[in-house]
Amino acid sequence: MSDDATKAMSLEESNTKKSDTAHDSSPNGETQEGNQTLSKRQRKKLLKHQKWEEERDLRKQKRKERKQQRRLDRVSDEPGEGTTNSRKRLRREVTPSSLRLVVDCSFDELMLIKDVRKLHRQIQRCYAENRRAPHPVQFYLTSLGGQLKQNMDDHDKGWVNWKDITIKTEHYIEVVGKEELVYLTSDSPNVLAELDPTKAYVIGGLVDHNHHKGITFERAKELGIEHAQLPLSSFVKMNSRKVLAVNHVFEIMLAYLEKGNWREAFFTVLPPRKGAVAVGQEDQASQDSDSDASEHHAQDSTTPTMAPPEGNHVETSHTSKEEEET
Repeated sequence: MSDDATKAMSLEESNTKKSDTAHDSSPNGETQEGNQTLSKRQRKKLLKHQKWEEERDLRKQKRKERKQQRRLDRVSDEPGEGTTNSRKRLRREVTPSSLRLVVDCSFDELMLIKDVRKLHRQIQRCYAENRRAPHPVQFYLTSLGGQLKQNMDDHDKGWVNWKDITIKTEHYIEVVGKEELVYLTSDSPNVLAELDPTKAYVIGGLVDHNHHKGITFERAKELGIEHAQLPLSSFVKMNSRKVLAVNHVFEIMLAYLEKGNWREAFFTVLPPRKGAVAVGQEDQASQDSDSDASEHHAQDSTTPTMAPPEGNHVETSHTSKEEEET
């Protein structure tokens, strides 16, 4: 076959392909395979893409407007002359105290696991209150180990990241100088009139429901360190025992640093269940109680009394709510 014949055949094949392509394209741009048009899904996808392309400039304009609005908001939030940011202002008003409060955790073997858990919650409360106090103390946790540490590891893994606290496995006598220590115990005959900022006050980390009465006082005497009790009896009359939870003692100390007044510190912290009444007002409270009782008795005397039916007598528990929580 001659070269001219070969060229002619190639040209004819090329024209045939172009003709087929032209027939496969519809006037509106939809390709066809034979006589079939695009599927409904393909058409929707194509229209969606076209719409997205058409709205490109509109989206760009909206992004620009949002960015400009955020810039204006930042400018309006900046403090002007004579004003300060509230968070920074609160931080500047915090004045740390040189006072040291030590929670003695050396009683681990004397507690049941349920009491260890209560002590853990009390320590958590101490930490939280100290972090937001206007005059935070230097917080020490000593003799940490045994059941308490295991409970903290199991239920509060974040404790290892606590800030503004000194945590030691050693006994407090190895952490603070002996002459600087004062053990706070309700059994001490010494009453704490005011706080000495050079001292470290020790709070016994023990939840025992009076099973080990006087143990903190005995420990203090054995170690030959100072001891004292809070001046609770001088300001407060309570209808329950004077032994307070670890966090209550801790919070009372913080409140005293803030208010400089024992009475206000006690009544700010003591829970209502303690039945605390200011000294000098208990007589009035007693008279009010007697008056209420007399009135109630007079009302009851006008109505016949009925004995409870046999078999319906209910024993009442003598365990106080306060003992369950401390």
